[in-house]
Amino acid sequence: MKNIAIITGASSGMGAEFARQIAALKKYDEIWCIARRQDKLEQLAQEIHSESYFNPIKPVCMDISGKDGVMRFKSFLELELLKNETKMQIGLLVNNAGFGTYGPFEETSFEREMEMVDLNCTALTGICGVALPYLTEGSIIINTASLAAFMPLGNFAVYAATKAYVLSFSVALAAELKDKGIKVCALCPGSVSTEFANVASNGVRKEVKGGHDPVKVIAHCLKKAFKGKKITLWHPKWKFNAFLSRIVGRYTVARFTYKHHKRPH
Repeated sequence: MKNIAIITGASSGMGAEFARQIAALKKYDEIWCIARRQDKLEQLAQEIHSESYFNPIKPVCMDISGKDGVMRFKSFLELELLKNETKMQIGLLVNNAGFGTYGPFEETSFEREMEMVDLNCTALTGICGVALPYLTEGSIIINTASLAAFMPLGNFAVYAATKAYVLSFSVALAAELKDKGIKVCALCPGSVSTEFANVASNGVRKEVKGGHDPVKVIAHCLKKAFKGKKITLWHPKWKFNAFLSRIVGRYTVARFTYKHHKRPH
């Protein structure tokens, strides 16, 4: 039985770091790294292969956004199953693909916001559904949510809402799959040093403000996910903010962040 790990949004940032650390575990026969940027995927594969004793990375250039993207992934998975002489199982699924947009809702492109929902919510949900028949006892799903999942945020309204969906869905899925021995973990990072801000601000902010090292965030996530933790927050400040969200009113947080946490866009 070939044991597969799948990572979406794997071309850079936390997705690429997931690939590096999962490859280092040497637990999986193959790691499918899925993203739209072929050149970045090839670079990542070469980097990992140069440091590994075996050849686990399979770069998969694919747009998984929306219903069409999910069906594209489904077709690819079914084709791989036909091509393989041995049976396959998905031992680890990391739904990491996603992006955000900065700025008040009325000042951002509604087309772009809808694209975000298609990737952050629709694709993640669909890929979980497509992959589920190939998960077995001991398999793990990691869905990348955000610290933003715990509260509505002004100037970040749709992104925070999509990540609230991811968090809620992940916890409910963990409850449903517990009896099958399948673990589900929602990764809820705050600021991490990735390309996120550059994309969210349309290039106005090149780097994430106060971003933390993704190496530590991903190492903590993998450790906790394998132990069955449902939600992972690495930094003490993130844990405090998540706890605070239970006390402070949701509208109060949304209004405060709208007035005082302006985001370049």
